Amino acid sequence: MDLTTVREIRTPSRRDEVVFAPGERPLGGGTWLFSERQPGLTGLVDLTSLGWAPVERGTDVVTVAATCTIAELLRLPPDDDWAAHRLVDQCANSLLASFKIWNVATVGGNVALGLPAGAMTSLMATLDATAVVWTTDGGERRLPVSAFVTGVVQNALEPGEVLRSLEVPLGSLRSRTGFRRISLSPLGRSGTLVTARLGLDGEFVVTVTAGTTRPVQLRFDEVPGERSLADAMAGVDCWYSDPHGDPDWRRATSTRFADELRLELGRAATAGAAHGNGAGVRPDREPTHDPRGAAARARSTRPGTTTPGGAR
Repeated sequence: MDLTTVREIRTPSRRDEVVFAPGERPLGGGTWLFSERQPGLTGLVDLTSLGWAPVERGTDVVTVAATCTIAELLRLPPDDDWAAHRLVDQCANSLLASFKIWNVATVGGNVALGLPAGAMTSLMATLDATAVVWTTDGGERRLPVSAFVTGVVQNALEPGEVLRSLEVPLGSLRSRTGFRRISLSPLGRSGTLVTARLGLDGEFVVTVTAGTTRPVQLRFDEVPGERSLADAMAGVDCWYSDPHGDPDWRRATSTRFADELRLELGRAATAGAAHGNGAGVRPDREPTHDPRGAAARARSTRPGTTTPGGAR
């Protein structure tokens, strides 16, 4: 929609020009910004004019600029040992958006917005990405993406700060990952999205988003037993409530998904060891998951739940 209160759009070319006057906000893709009224907004500072490279490969990390679009991230060619690369497509398809939105919406914007169903938050948190923040004194600070999003439409940015980039460790990209998602309708917002990552060192990490008000990560030195994982999931205390799902349903479904992923990655690790492969070796085939089975299980905990959509 038109933002009729905006009087100026600035296009900085240097960092020292990224200063916000009262009423100004940063502009990336603008897919959410232009979707509804923005009371008090009088100006925009277009970060895309800074010319940041969308993706840069380093020795230990892959740096994704905050202005990198979802489409650009999807076009990133993986190395042969990036077993986790499929997660990019899985998370991107969890957005209720067309390819037209993918060509405009930015990774950093999706993370900074802080919506529970922010699929790029799910991706970056699962991969243990670090958020690089430009501070107002000309410096920068870093914090995990899982800590960057602090609540519903809330993040850790201080006034005047800008999310510059997201650094993804190569070790995370070489990890095995698992993915589960459910919604109350075929094209509905994610009710909960649960991922798991098995690192090269054996660390097992479960990440819950969409069903919680902020990203939740549970970390284990190795693939845990059923009881250990269930106890950890029982300790999660920030389940979200909205028309897309009740907290009790989200808790039950997320707990079931986490256990499925524990079994899935545990079997993959055992099979890899038996064949002399590390956890980061790309599997020949992705583990399959029948969403109809998940729907049936979800219906048993929430009467009236409709069949969930797969990747969209």
